[in-house]
Amino acid sequence: MKLTTRSEYVFLAILSIARSKEKGYIPLSKIAREQKLPMKYMEQLMQTLCRSGYLSSSRGKEGGYRLAKPARKITIAEIIRLFDGPLAPTESVSTYFYRLTPLSREKKLLGVMQEIRDYVSNALEKTTIADVL
Repeated sequence: MKLTTRSEYVFLAILSIARSKEKGYIPLSKIAREQKLPMKYMEQLMQTLCRSGYLSSSRGKEGGYRLAKPARKITIAEIIRLFDGPLAPTESVSTYFYRLTPLSREKKLLGVMQEIRDYVSNALEKTTIADVL
C-alpha cells in the first residue's frame, strides 16, 4: 500500500472539516486555502466523498461540505481503499481486491505478504478520523 496525493489531500480536507468550529457547511475555498490544496482537483475528490456517503454538500452562499457521518465512524482504511485501492502489498492476498498474481505460486512468500496485509489492515481498520483529530 502506498498513499497517493489523492488520499493525502482527502485526509487533509476531512480533518479540516472535522476540526472546524463552524456550524453548518464549510466552503471548499476555505478548506483549500487553509490546507494549501488545489481547488479544481479537490472538487473532484469531494464529489467522490459525497457519492460514497462520507460527506454531504450544499450549494449557494451558505454552501460547502460537512461530514455525513460522525468522525468516529469513518476509518482510515475506508478512505484509503476508496482512493488508492487495496491495503495489501499484492492483490493475491487482498481481502477486497483479490486477484490471482504470479506471487500466488510461492506459498511461503504469500504468507509473509498476508502477515503484512493483516498488520496494516488491523491498524488502519481500528483507527478513525476522530482518533487522529
